[in-house]
Amino acid sequence: MKRFTQWGNDLYTGETSIGFVRRRNTWFIVAIVLICLSVAAPFLRGGFNFGIEFTGGSEFQVSAPTSQDQTLATDDAAAYSETPARVQQLGDGSIRVQTDTLTQEQNNALRADLAESYGTTIENVAVSTIGPSWGADITRQMVIGIIVFLVLASALMSFYFRTWKMAVAAILALFHDLIVTAGVYALTGVEITPAAVIGFLTILGYSLYDTVVVFDKVRENTANYGPGSARTFAESVNLAINQTLVRSINTSVVALLPVMAILFIGAFIMGAGTLRDISLALFIGIFVGALSTIFLAGPLYSAVRAREPKIRETDAEILRRRDAGIEPDAEPEEDGDADGEPARPERENDGAQV
Repeated sequence: MKRFTQWGNDLYTGETSIGFVRRRNTWFIVAIVLICLSVAAPFLRGGFNFGIEFTGGSEFQVSAPTSQDQTLATDDAAAYSETPARVQQLGDGSIRVQTDTLTQEQNNALRADLAESYGTTIENVAVSTIGPSWGADITRQMVIGIIVFLVLASALMSFYFRTWKMAVAAILALFHDLIVTAGVYALTGVEITPAAVIGFLTILGYSLYDTVVVFDKVRENTANYGPGSARTFAESVNLAINQTLVRSINTSVVALLPVMAILFIGAFIMGAGTLRDISLALFIGIFVGALSTIFLAGPLYSAVRAREPKIRETDAEILRRRDAGIEPDAEPEEDGDADGEPARPERENDGAQV
């Protein structure tokens, strides 16, 4: 623990530095490959595995069954549904069977067959029919919600950071998180349910929250950026990522632990259900979001700003002074706290941007 703390202090002061920005082309290539695989996955696997809420169909739930043999339900449903039925055992021991949309007569007949196969009464077999329009309505609302969220988040970030380029970098990293998360669902064939969609939407907030923390540090480090600075713009961005690295790791681990617990309970104790669907999306999204915050968001912002003439001129002057052995201008003093850690710059300097 002491070594980890010392490592974190060294990252914060710049004594130890990981070249996230210097190796940005490597991270960009990895991200592009992951995005291409995620986009290709649905085509290679024949599309996403949408739940009955999106495709429509009939759902039966057998309570108090005398057997947990899922092939009994599969065989019974095969007589009524062309598509193989999806059979799952739920946490309370009941059996859930999902089929194509059946007529009322077929529903009654299959209900009776399931009751006989599982040795229970017909009253213990609940049946419901879901139309595909319900899923279409959810999808439409989800798309509208994402568009509104992205527009508002972009506007607020542009206003807060006083540069739209941070918003662009954050939104691009966010798209990476969503596409890769959806790609994992496509590759694994895990069913996409309304609960999984809620998990996707939750990822939006978490990913941006983590990125904003890094960008806030970038803004502080570049507040007094100029020809007399000790670091180039890219080096200042890289320092900000290093300074927030330990925090990003700790935040992600703390967020993943309860999600992993919920995922374990939902998948292995309570059986397939809402808990598993939403926690799986959160687990993938938080993990991918943490990586994109560290490896993509900051390097993307640095790459966007690196083409600005003023940045290039200033960086060239900093490097010239460094090569000539000229000491950088003194930076504003930072008061150390009681633990000896450097204090963060005062907020009134935050707004200055190059």
